[in-house]
Order: sequence, then C-alpha cells, then structure tokens
Amino acid sequence: MTMMAAPDWLREEVVTLAWCWRLARRDGVVIGLTSHDRDLTIGGVAYRAAPGMKPSALETSDSLDAATMDLEGAIASDAIAARDLDAGRWDGAELLLLVTDWSAPDMAPVTVARGSLGAIERRGAAFSAELQGVTRLLDRPVCPATSPSCRAELGDRACRVDLAPLTHFRRVIAVDGRAVTLDAVADGMGFGEMMWIEGANCGLASPVIAADGAVLHLAEAPAFAPTEPVRVRLIEGCDRQLATCRDRFGNAVNFRGEAHLPGNDLLTRYPGG
Repeated sequence: MTMMAAPDWLREEVVTLAWCWRLARRDGVVIGLTSHDRDLTIGGVAYRAAPGMKPSALETSDSLDAATMDLEGAIASDAIAARDLDAGRWDGAELLLLVTDWSAPDMAPVTVARGSLGAIERRGAAFSAELQGVTRLLDRPVCPATSPSCRAELGDRACRVDLAPLTHFRRVIAVDGRAVTLDAVADGMGFGEMMWIEGANCGLASPVIAADGAVLHLAEAPAFAPTEPVRVRLIEGCDRQLATCRDRFGNAVNFRGEAHLPGNDLLTRYPGG
C-alpha cells in the first residue's frame, strides 16, 4: 500500500499547527472549531477559536481495527450548548478531525480521523465525547435474522409505503410528562413519530408509544417544556404485523418478516395450542 507523504509544512523544525474539528449534526447543523486562538477559514468552512478543545492520544494503523479517540472541551453557549448536549442534538454527529498550518490556512489540511460521536459525558462546564470509527459498520449483521414481525421501517426502501399521505402537521397545546395534547386528533399515530418544528425542541423527534384521541404518549418526555402552542410534524406508525401491512396499507407484498414460520417454541406447544 502506498502511503501519502507528509506535506512540507509538517516537516519544518518549527511548525505552526492547529487542530480543527468539523462537526455535522443529524439535523444538518455544521460547525467548525479550532484549537488555535484565532478563527480560521478552511475549505470555505469557518472554524471558530476554541482553545479548550483537545483530542486524546490517537493511535492509527493500516489494520481494520477501529481507531479510538476521546474529544474533550468546554461548552460554549453559542456553539456547543449544554442544553443541546442534554437534549441529544449532538448524539451521532459526524466528526472530521484535521490538522492544519494556522499561518497558511489556505494550504490543504491533513485528515487525522473521521467518524461519529458516541457516548457524550458532561461534567459541569466541560464535556467529553468518544469518536467511533467507520469500521463500526462492520459490526452489523451480515444478513437479517428471521422474525414474525416486519424488519423494515415504515416508508423506507424495503417497505416502499408513501409517507406523504401519512404525514400531518398539528400544534402541541399542552405537555404533561410524556403525554402531549394536540389541537386536533391525528389518527394512526401508534408506533409513529412526532418531530418538533418550532420552539426550543425544534429538530428533536420522539417515537409515539400510544395515542388516545388528541393525546399522544411519547417514549420520553420532551427535553424542554413549551410555554406556548408549537407546531409538530406527525408521521403515522405501523405495529409491524402482517395483518396491519395487508389490511391497512395494502403492502403485504413488501412485508419483511416471516409471520408463518414456526418459532423456537414449536416443540413445546400443546395440541391445539
């Protein structure tokens, strides 16, 4: 395997290096941070000065072993806010770690590591996050395991149900723990999803466990209690059963389960059971 030579500026006796982090959240927000004491612009992305940011020791090799690294830094209210960390907005964010010459930021930087943020731990005004390498994808099962229920997500490439007619917009007028009250009834919301598109929870989504008229019971309480009615996007759900797929969606041909395959309990069943 041919290794790329280090750039000339990295070979100098006295180097002017700066760490740079490019973080892309799942909701599309992208920020850049640098260990330098001044802001830098690299590749059209502004990297704001964050001298408190630092990576732990990073070990790389040409094997398939995932490189691990911890990222530590201070919480900045206008960049990485404590409320956003607690709400889970940074969970799973894609991270690109670069090293560049701060005296000539127009030079091509060196990519040191890339991956996504794993577990995030907050300690007062500081936080630490684990970087998960791309080789984590190799931990996925090679083939799906059989199951009586559908393995597809409603509306994904395997399911193929059109979500447009199953998507609704309502307003949340009251919140009581995990129960939210809408301004109008939304049918079919059991096992669905509710996403906040206004207010402090904007961009956060939660699975719907059950629906009772205009009241939805969420998997978890909202991170921030709204003080006024706010708009939400609702996507109907599916209980992943063959009867539901056939009768409600007319989509049995795309059912990704084995509803009639005998299970492990076949030998223990009583006659007529």
